[in-house]
Amino acid sequence: MDALLAPVADLLGPAWLPVWTLVKILAIVVPLMLCVAYLTYFERKVIGYMQVRIGPNRVGPGGLLQPIADAVKLMFKEIIVPSGANKGLFFLAPVLVIAPALAAWAVFPFTDKLVLANIDVGLLYILAITSMGVYGVVLAGWASNSKYAFLGAMRSAAQIVSYEIAMGFALVGVLMAAKSLNLVEIVNQQAGGFWQWYWLPLFPLFLVYLIAGVAETNRAPFDVAEGESEIVAGFHVEYSGMAFAVFFLAEYANMILIAGLTSVMFLGGWLSPFPFLPDGFFWIAAKMAFVLFLFLWFRATFPRYRYDQIMRLGWKVFIPVTLVWILVVGAAMQTPYGYLFH
Repeated sequence: MDALLAPVADLLGPAWLPVWTLVKILAIVVPLMLCVAYLTYFERKVIGYMQVRIGPNRVGPGGLLQPIADAVKLMFKEIIVPSGANKGLFFLAPVLVIAPALAAWAVFPFTDKLVLANIDVGLLYILAITSMGVYGVVLAGWASNSKYAFLGAMRSAAQIVSYEIAMGFALVGVLMAAKSLNLVEIVNQQAGGFWQWYWLPLFPLFLVYLIAGVAETNRAPFDVAEGESEIVAGFHVEYSGMAFAVFFLAEYANMILIAGLTSVMFLGGWLSPFPFLPDGFFWIAAKMAFVLFLFLWFRATFPRYRYDQIMRLGWKVFIPVTLVWILVVGAAMQTPYGYLFH
């Protein structure tokens, strides 16, 4: 590969590094945006069939062009800025929401070789970057100068912060078992078949991480922040056109990211479930698709939680469960049974 790129590198000189980095970033972001578009289609189809409907079936064969039609419609809609809004912050908010959702993919390992930046503190980077998204949510609610938007933003921010703690503790368990913050190393520690993956020894943390991931992305049944029945559309109530589409993209990009991280941390990433099958990108894609299907299944099945119930679940159930299991893992590692956890 390097030999093939050498003539291009010589031609571009000092500009080669930024150009090559940009190409690699586009190679991740463009497919990700396509996945986001078709995740919306997949969601409408899955929920449609669960409710004995057909779902999108008009635009293109089997409704396959529906996401493209939706995107084009939003692109050509006017972005209306409320008269009392803080214009600068109003437009900055969607950028602050989508930027962390995209930046987190920089350290995500698709295979042991296919990773943009294989840094030793990958897990720490992901925790730091994903916690930035909440600033965009708060800004969107505040800059809109609308009571509904502000109420939705406050709820959403409190919910994201609350569940981030439980997710962080769940990842501490993975860190203890793998003895590394490097995401490639975490996956390599799970080699040897699906019974070696961390979902088994860290099962309570796996469940907490998965459910907290649903709450973190404001998805049903944790979507009180945009509960249509009471506060219209939450923090993006005043947004329209492409500014609204960016929030929409960020929500689905975060869903795909949570599905990917669940696959890497607990489901063995690109490793095959049986040692005799070859490892590869197919496996991580299949695991992410399965986790995303669970997101959609939850939405079609469960009624919406009340706000106080969401907070109680986060603070009084998930955080104590993760703390107890971290203590169990730590204690077990001091005994001859420590091998069960890594």
